[in-house]
This record gives sequence, C-alpha cells and structure tokens, in this order.
Amino acid sequence: MAIRLPRNDDPTINLTPMIDVVFLLIIFFMVGAKFSQSEGRIPVNVPGVDRLQSLVRGPDRWVVEVSKDGKIFLDGQETTLTQLGIDLKRAATSYPDLGVVVRGDGAGTLETYARVLSLCSSAGIAHLDVAVRKLH
Repeated sequence: MAIRLPRNDDPTINLTPMIDVVFLLIIFFMVGAKFSQSEGRIPVNVPGVDRLQSLVRGPDRWVVEVSKDGKIFLDGQETTLTQLGIDLKRAATSYPDLGVVVRGDGAGTLETYARVLSLCSSAGIAHLDVAVRKLH
C-alpha cells in the first residue's frame, strides 16, 4: 500500500513579473524625466537663426469673395482692398505655398474682381484659383 506523506509546502506567489514591471516603470520615469538643471550650468552663447519659418502647417487655401455690390470678404470677414493686400503679402512670406481662391458674384462688376486678382498676383501668391460654376 502506498503511503502519502503530507505536503508542508506553503502556496507562494511568484513575484518575478511584478518586480520586472516595477523596474520597467522606474526606467521609464528616469528616462522621461526632464533634467533642466544641467541646461543652465554652463554659459553657452546659443547661435541665432537667419530667417524664421513657421513650424505649424499653414492654411491650405484662403477664400476671397467679391460680392455683387463690390464688398470684399477674406474667409468670411469683410475687408478692404488695402487690408487685403497687406494680409496677402504677409501670408505669402510666411507660407510660400499658400493658395487663394477668388470667388466673384456673376452679377457684380469686373473692376473689383480684377483688382483682387491683381493684388493676389502682386503679393506673390503661388497658387491662384478662380471659382466658376459649370453651365448646363
């Protein structure tokens, strides 16, 4: 007859995975910590830059609308020809690939519409589009 001996082994919890996770968390927080004190210890003359460029993506297209009565709107905001020229020149230097879509009312006069197109051209707008609708 086989005699069974009582087992005195206590159930244990394996702590190895938990210790691994704790070490990984410690390493993650040590690597991700910002040590700003070391940045200011040594006096260094940081070089300057010649021309600043915007790091954010610029607008895809601006929409300039000319109403029937000759009012000018830039992206829904009413503006004047002078202010439009200033805004276009500033935008063309900041965003060289800026595109402008010019929409004019078909019942309006051609004079204001032509002036807006001329302003866009003289401001150096790279991509100039004219909005039209297809006739049936």
